[in-house]
Amino acid sequence: MRVESKDQFSKSVLEIDPEQEVSKISGFLRSCVRKDLRRRGLVVALSGGIDSSVTAALAVEALGAGRVFGLEMPELHSAPETLAMSSLVASHLGIETIREDISGILEAFGFYKSYDEAVRSVVPEYDEGWKSKIVSSNIMETKGFSFFSIVARSPRGDAVKKRLPLNAYLEIVAATNFKQRIRKTLEYYHADRLNFGVTGTPNRLEYELGFFVKLGDGAADVKPIAHLYKTQVYRLAEHLGLPEQIRTRPPTTDTYSLPQGQDEFYFSLPYDRMDLCLYGKNHGFGPEAVAGSVGLSPEQVMRVYEDIDTKRSTTRYLHLSPRLVEDIKGIKT
Repeated sequence: MRVESKDQFSKSVLEIDPEQEVSKISGFLRSCVRKDLRRRGLVVALSGGIDSSVTAALAVEALGAGRVFGLEMPELHSAPETLAMSSLVASHLGIETIREDISGILEAFGFYKSYDEAVRSVVPEYDEGWKSKIVSSNIMETKGFSFFSIVARSPRGDAVKKRLPLNAYLEIVAATNFKQRIRKTLEYYHADRLNFGVTGTPNRLEYELGFFVKLGDGAADVKPIAHLYKTQVYRLAEHLGLPEQIRTRPPTTDTYSLPQGQDEFYFSLPYDRMDLCLYGKNHGFGPEAVAGSVGLSPEQVMRVYEDIDTKRSTTRYLHLSPRLVEDIKGIKT
């Protein structure tokens, strides 16, 4: 990664040597699996997105295809292309996979009922055949605290957007977080039966700014790309030779029944510009230095910086291990 002087900033700050990075990560994974985890291989949950695909490819690079196990876990709200993309990755890498449709589990626990009731409390006409997602306010347009709205679309294509009251928002988030925890439960089930470790797939944006579910997709034995900005993850995907359909697929949450970009729900900007803002803040560049490279005014970059601080503060608990009254001798966390 290039280091610029404090009065220079450009998109080149995110450049990496992909061959060197792959060598570093694969070496780390081999050592981690053998010495730290003492397991035979790694389980990777495949979503068909760039992060899980690169994580799987790195695991194969480190351990070989025979010691990497892929899990596809669709449900009723999954995007139609999710399975096609995850299957494409598995076939390309030559790894064994199992498809676990979690719709029945979610139905049994009342997930869809709870979700629909929460949406219906805000959009009374919401019924069978409707689709929905939640979106965040744009910090470039609104000052102060961000807020969330529900976007719903009828089978006829009529769209409704309404601001979410706190209780409805919390119910929807609780329901979708539950979905992630069910998936992680299945990952650990298969890891236990295979004597494998479980990988996490967050990139640096997601890991550092708390875009993950505690004990859901945030749970893992090893997180191979958490130090990489998403721009760099795309660069590794190219170097690793992943299929073009994966490398050109826009980042999505694949959580709601309506398509939802990560910048709609959580991040202030599309990933490429968000990467640069986060790098700038992490390395002491002022808003004036970063503004030109991301196509924003210094005032707008400052809003992004403030949003980064807010997300770090409000999601700090996601990174915390269980609190102990006293340290336990002989246990290192």
